[in-house]
Amino acid sequence: MTWLEEAFFNWIADWGTLGIEFTIAVGDMSLFALRTMRWLFNRLPKRETLVPNFYQVGVMSLPVVALTGTFIGMVLAVQSYFQFRQLGLETRLGAVINMTLVRELGPVLAATMLAGRVGSAMAAELGTMRVTEQIDALDAMGTNPIHYLVVPRFLACVILIPALTVMADFMGFVGGYFYSVNILGIDQHYYMYNSEQFVQSWDIFYGLIKSVFFGGTIALVSCHRGFHCEPGAEGVGRAATAAFVYSFVFILAIDLALGIGLDSIYNTIWPDHAANFGGG
Repeated sequence: MTWLEEAFFNWIADWGTLGIEFTIAVGDMSLFALRTMRWLFNRLPKRETLVPNFYQVGVMSLPVVALTGTFIGMVLAVQSYFQFRQLGLETRLGAVINMTLVRELGPVLAATMLAGRVGSAMAAELGTMRVTEQIDALDAMGTNPIHYLVVPRFLACVILIPALTVMADFMGFVGGYFYSVNILGIDQHYYMYNSEQFVQSWDIFYGLIKSVFFGGTIALVSCHRGFHCEPGAEGVGRAATAAFVYSFVFILAIDLALGIGLDSIYNTIWPDHAANFGGG
């Protein structure tokens, strides 16, 4: 066998190994999610395990989400103004900023902040518990680790990320309005009028639906990484990093899939309105 043939077979073997590892990871993640759903519907966690997670996910994430949302609104105003001014449509700036926020940037921004601040912390905390055998101790005492550790975090992410999305949307509105009206000199009446005309209730609902899926994905991916943490401090660090990276990739993939699906549903239910407003 020549070196070229050997290199080719090694390349095939590497891709085969990658495919097998990917299939195993997807299957393991699916089983982990099914076990979480089973415990979620069988028995809810106790209040003393829910409240701390709700506080960490919701209350502690509000400042960073609000601050980031404000600056995103301003950035959208800065980046959109000059192009719209060349077309003589600067009064439509409010519609573009607010539509972009409620449909895309608000949910994705809130989910990204949640993955970075909460998801990594979940993976590190559960990874440390795995390394120090605390999870095994819970199992030995008859307490199911999925029910005790994962379900409260999953509920906190799913229930509270819509509130974080609303906060990101609102602060983005405030930031975009402040910069557009006070700095760029756009007429306040037309800014608000165009925003009201183009941003519909469906657009807000559209973003909130996405956020629920984002929150569930972040919780499942982060907890799964923590439960399957490699030994040692390095393993905990890798679990925290992988939790954020995988969550962000899944957020973008789910955003694309939900965007296509929700637009199709809207166009099917309200075809005339979709034709007038471009799908939403």
